[in-house]
Amino acid sequence: MTKQTKAYLALVFICVAWGTTYLAIRVGIRHYPVFLFAGVRQAAAGIILMIGALVINKQKDLSTQNVLRQMLIGFLMLTIGNGLVSVGMRYISTGVSAMLCSMMPIFAVLLNLFSSKKDHFNSMIGMGLLLGTCGVGLIFRHNIADVAQPSYLGGIFLTLIATASWALGSLINKRQSGLTNPFFNSGLQLLFGGIFMLMISPFADNYAGFQPWNTEGILALIYLITFGSAIAYAAYMYALSVLPVGIATIYSYVNPLIAVVAGYLFLHEDINIYTGLAFITIVVSVFVINKGYRVQHIEASQNEPVPEKAFPEGLPVE
Repeated sequence: MTKQTKAYLALVFICVAWGTTYLAIRVGIRHYPVFLFAGVRQAAAGIILMIGALVINKQKDLSTQNVLRQMLIGFLMLTIGNGLVSVGMRYISTGVSAMLCSMMPIFAVLLNLFSSKKDHFNSMIGMGLLLGTCGVGLIFRHNIADVAQPSYLGGIFLTLIATASWALGSLINKRQSGLTNPFFNSGLQLLFGGIFMLMISPFADNYAGFQPWNTEGILALIYLITFGSAIAYAAYMYALSVLPVGIATIYSYVNPLIAVVAGYLFLHEDINIYTGLAFITIVVSVFVINKGYRVQHIEASQNEPVPEKAFPEGLPVE
């Protein structure tokens, strides 16, 4: 089997694993306090990834500067990003959560426009932002009866904050240079993000009726630790090293569809014409913004090679 074939198989695995994490999270938080569940998942996955990274490459950077940087990224992407997505999923469906999270590149572009002197706004980026807004509007249209409920609006709001925080963490992660062992650093991010969530848990979680040995909850936790975090991220890094970035990151377009279908099949969540239109609109908006972002880089410097993908890399927001 060629490296190319293995990379494509890894990409298929990533799409399925990260697309179904929303379902596993929804199942898990039925039985466990949210921050406790997410914290154990990420901390355990971080330890596994760090051990695996050291087995493959014994080099590591434990300098104060690097550790603090990974701590910040872990806080933004995991503690706030993954943590608030998990809280939000108590009030919104897995499909809605996944579609909102798929807007991460939109937030990344906006943050990059404000923080970079090289980047500027253009009509394609504007069109993509408008389409993304319409996609969110279609989500509200699909759930018009729920809009009057503060909990539903709160779930939407928390998920959008989480997505923006993930984008910010991704930008910081992308701008790192001279990484000694990126797998080890990713493990540090997961570990610190999980530890922060475990610290928040006693103050934010409700432990009433907590059943730590619930079979369904434990299976969801094991699935997320192994397949959703450690193995899937290793597979993503492998696919990224072999395939063009634009192909390796196609998971971001597929995940929301898998999440919507999984929610429908296993949790009996509703799917109708507005669900489909919202999904299509948001995916197209991300594509258009990415295209516009590349165009403005071409305009800025005709002589520089165009990057295959404008958006920063990072762990998945689920």
